[in-house]
Amino acid sequence: MKKTVLLFLLALACIPMGAQDLPHYKRVIKALSSAKYQGRGYAKDGANKAGKFLKKEFQKSGVDEITLQPFKLDINTFSGQMQMWADGKKLRAGVDFSMREYSPGVHGTFPVYHVDTLNFDVERLFADLAKPEYANCLVSCEFWFTYRHRDVFSRLQKTGECTNAGLIYTWEAPIKFFKAYGERVVDKPILWVTPEAIEGVKKVRVEVDNKFLKDYECFNVIAKVEGVRHDSCYVFTAHYDHLGNLGKKIFYAGANDNASGTAAIVTLAGYYAKNRPPYDMYFIAFSGEDANLRGSTWYTEHPIVPLQQIKYLFNIDMIGDNNPVQYCEVSDEGMRGFSLFEQINGRQHYFNSLHRGDLAANSDHYPFAERHVPCIFLENEKGDAFQYYHTIFDTYKTVRFDSYMPVFQLVRDFVEQFQ
Repeated sequence: MKKTVLLFLLALACIPMGAQDLPHYKRVIKALSSAKYQGRGYAKDGANKAGKFLKKEFQKSGVDEITLQPFKLDINTFSGQMQMWADGKKLRAGVDFSMREYSPGVHGTFPVYHVDTLNFDVERLFADLAKPEYANCLVSCEFWFTYRHRDVFSRLQKTGECTNAGLIYTWEAPIKFFKAYGERVVDKPILWVTPEAIEGVKKVRVEVDNKFLKDYECFNVIAKVEGVRHDSCYVFTAHYDHLGNLGKKIFYAGANDNASGTAAIVTLAGYYAKNRPPYDMYFIAFSGEDANLRGSTWYTEHPIVPLQQIKYLFNIDMIGDNNPVQYCEVSDEGMRGFSLFEQINGRQHYFNSLHRGDLAANSDHYPFAERHVPCIFLENEKGDAFQYYHTIFDTYKTVRFDSYMPVFQLVRDFVEQFQ
């Protein structure tokens, strides 16, 4: 009798709790955030190399079909020189400064003009910048102030409007980097710098190279698990691209953003490959998300299955965190499904609560929502890892794994119960 009970307990221990695969999830995150893929950007082909890795991962998961869907984008990159000095003190790229995504390269030594935001006067600003001592200067100002007065500061970005050489936007540490509007290059360089690195500085030297890539070819990785029925399908999406390089030595690992979501759909594909679903399941790893949702937009314009056949779409982005409240965004057509999400979570207590925010163009669900697809965006924000979003500190060491299992279980339960 004791032997029988022991054998039963051993057999039970071999069954994965909830069928999620945490070790595999961690391995995929660790691989995607490694130096091999250089931040999954474009200058060193990191995104495309990561896409080929994902193709192999989906194959190993046992999916039925894999399609690589190519598309092209224009993107500005920074993989050459990346150096800056403030009054002779060398600043650290990615820590003290970075570049605005649509900035050209910049080389030389420049005086710094600090904008008086407390007594701001547009006429005085342009009068000061016309003085000989500020010819070819970099204008330094707090970013959100420039945003509120963007009609003025946009003039300072254009050749012929003023003699300034460029702009410095100050941003509290940790300094961030973006790619969304990198499909163009403006006339003058724009640098992100922490306030403490530029405060009171009179002169800076900058040596930064940019390279604009025209018609750079990327691809979405699409895996399919066949269900019993083929007239409808579920879609699971995550973007695998990230910010890439900042100079020759620095890359943005993007462990949370979004190796975490990508790893989740890989393990979901493995689960459904082993547990044949009632409907076809598509797992789409998008490239070009950090370049203004280019991959998902391309897919919605060239779907491999009609969009109206999608019963529900789950976009999983940045779940590598530990906030017990799960953030969501839902399309209008997805609201009936969101009620079911709330009911399931209320019964199972996967998260303390679900917080629904306003629908926004902040990830790959949005092009689908615009086309009336029922969808939900799942992002675990404002936990311990969220502070490192779009910084060089979003690494495998700072990512958190708390949200993976509850997200997996919530999605799995939804698919089982949604009618």
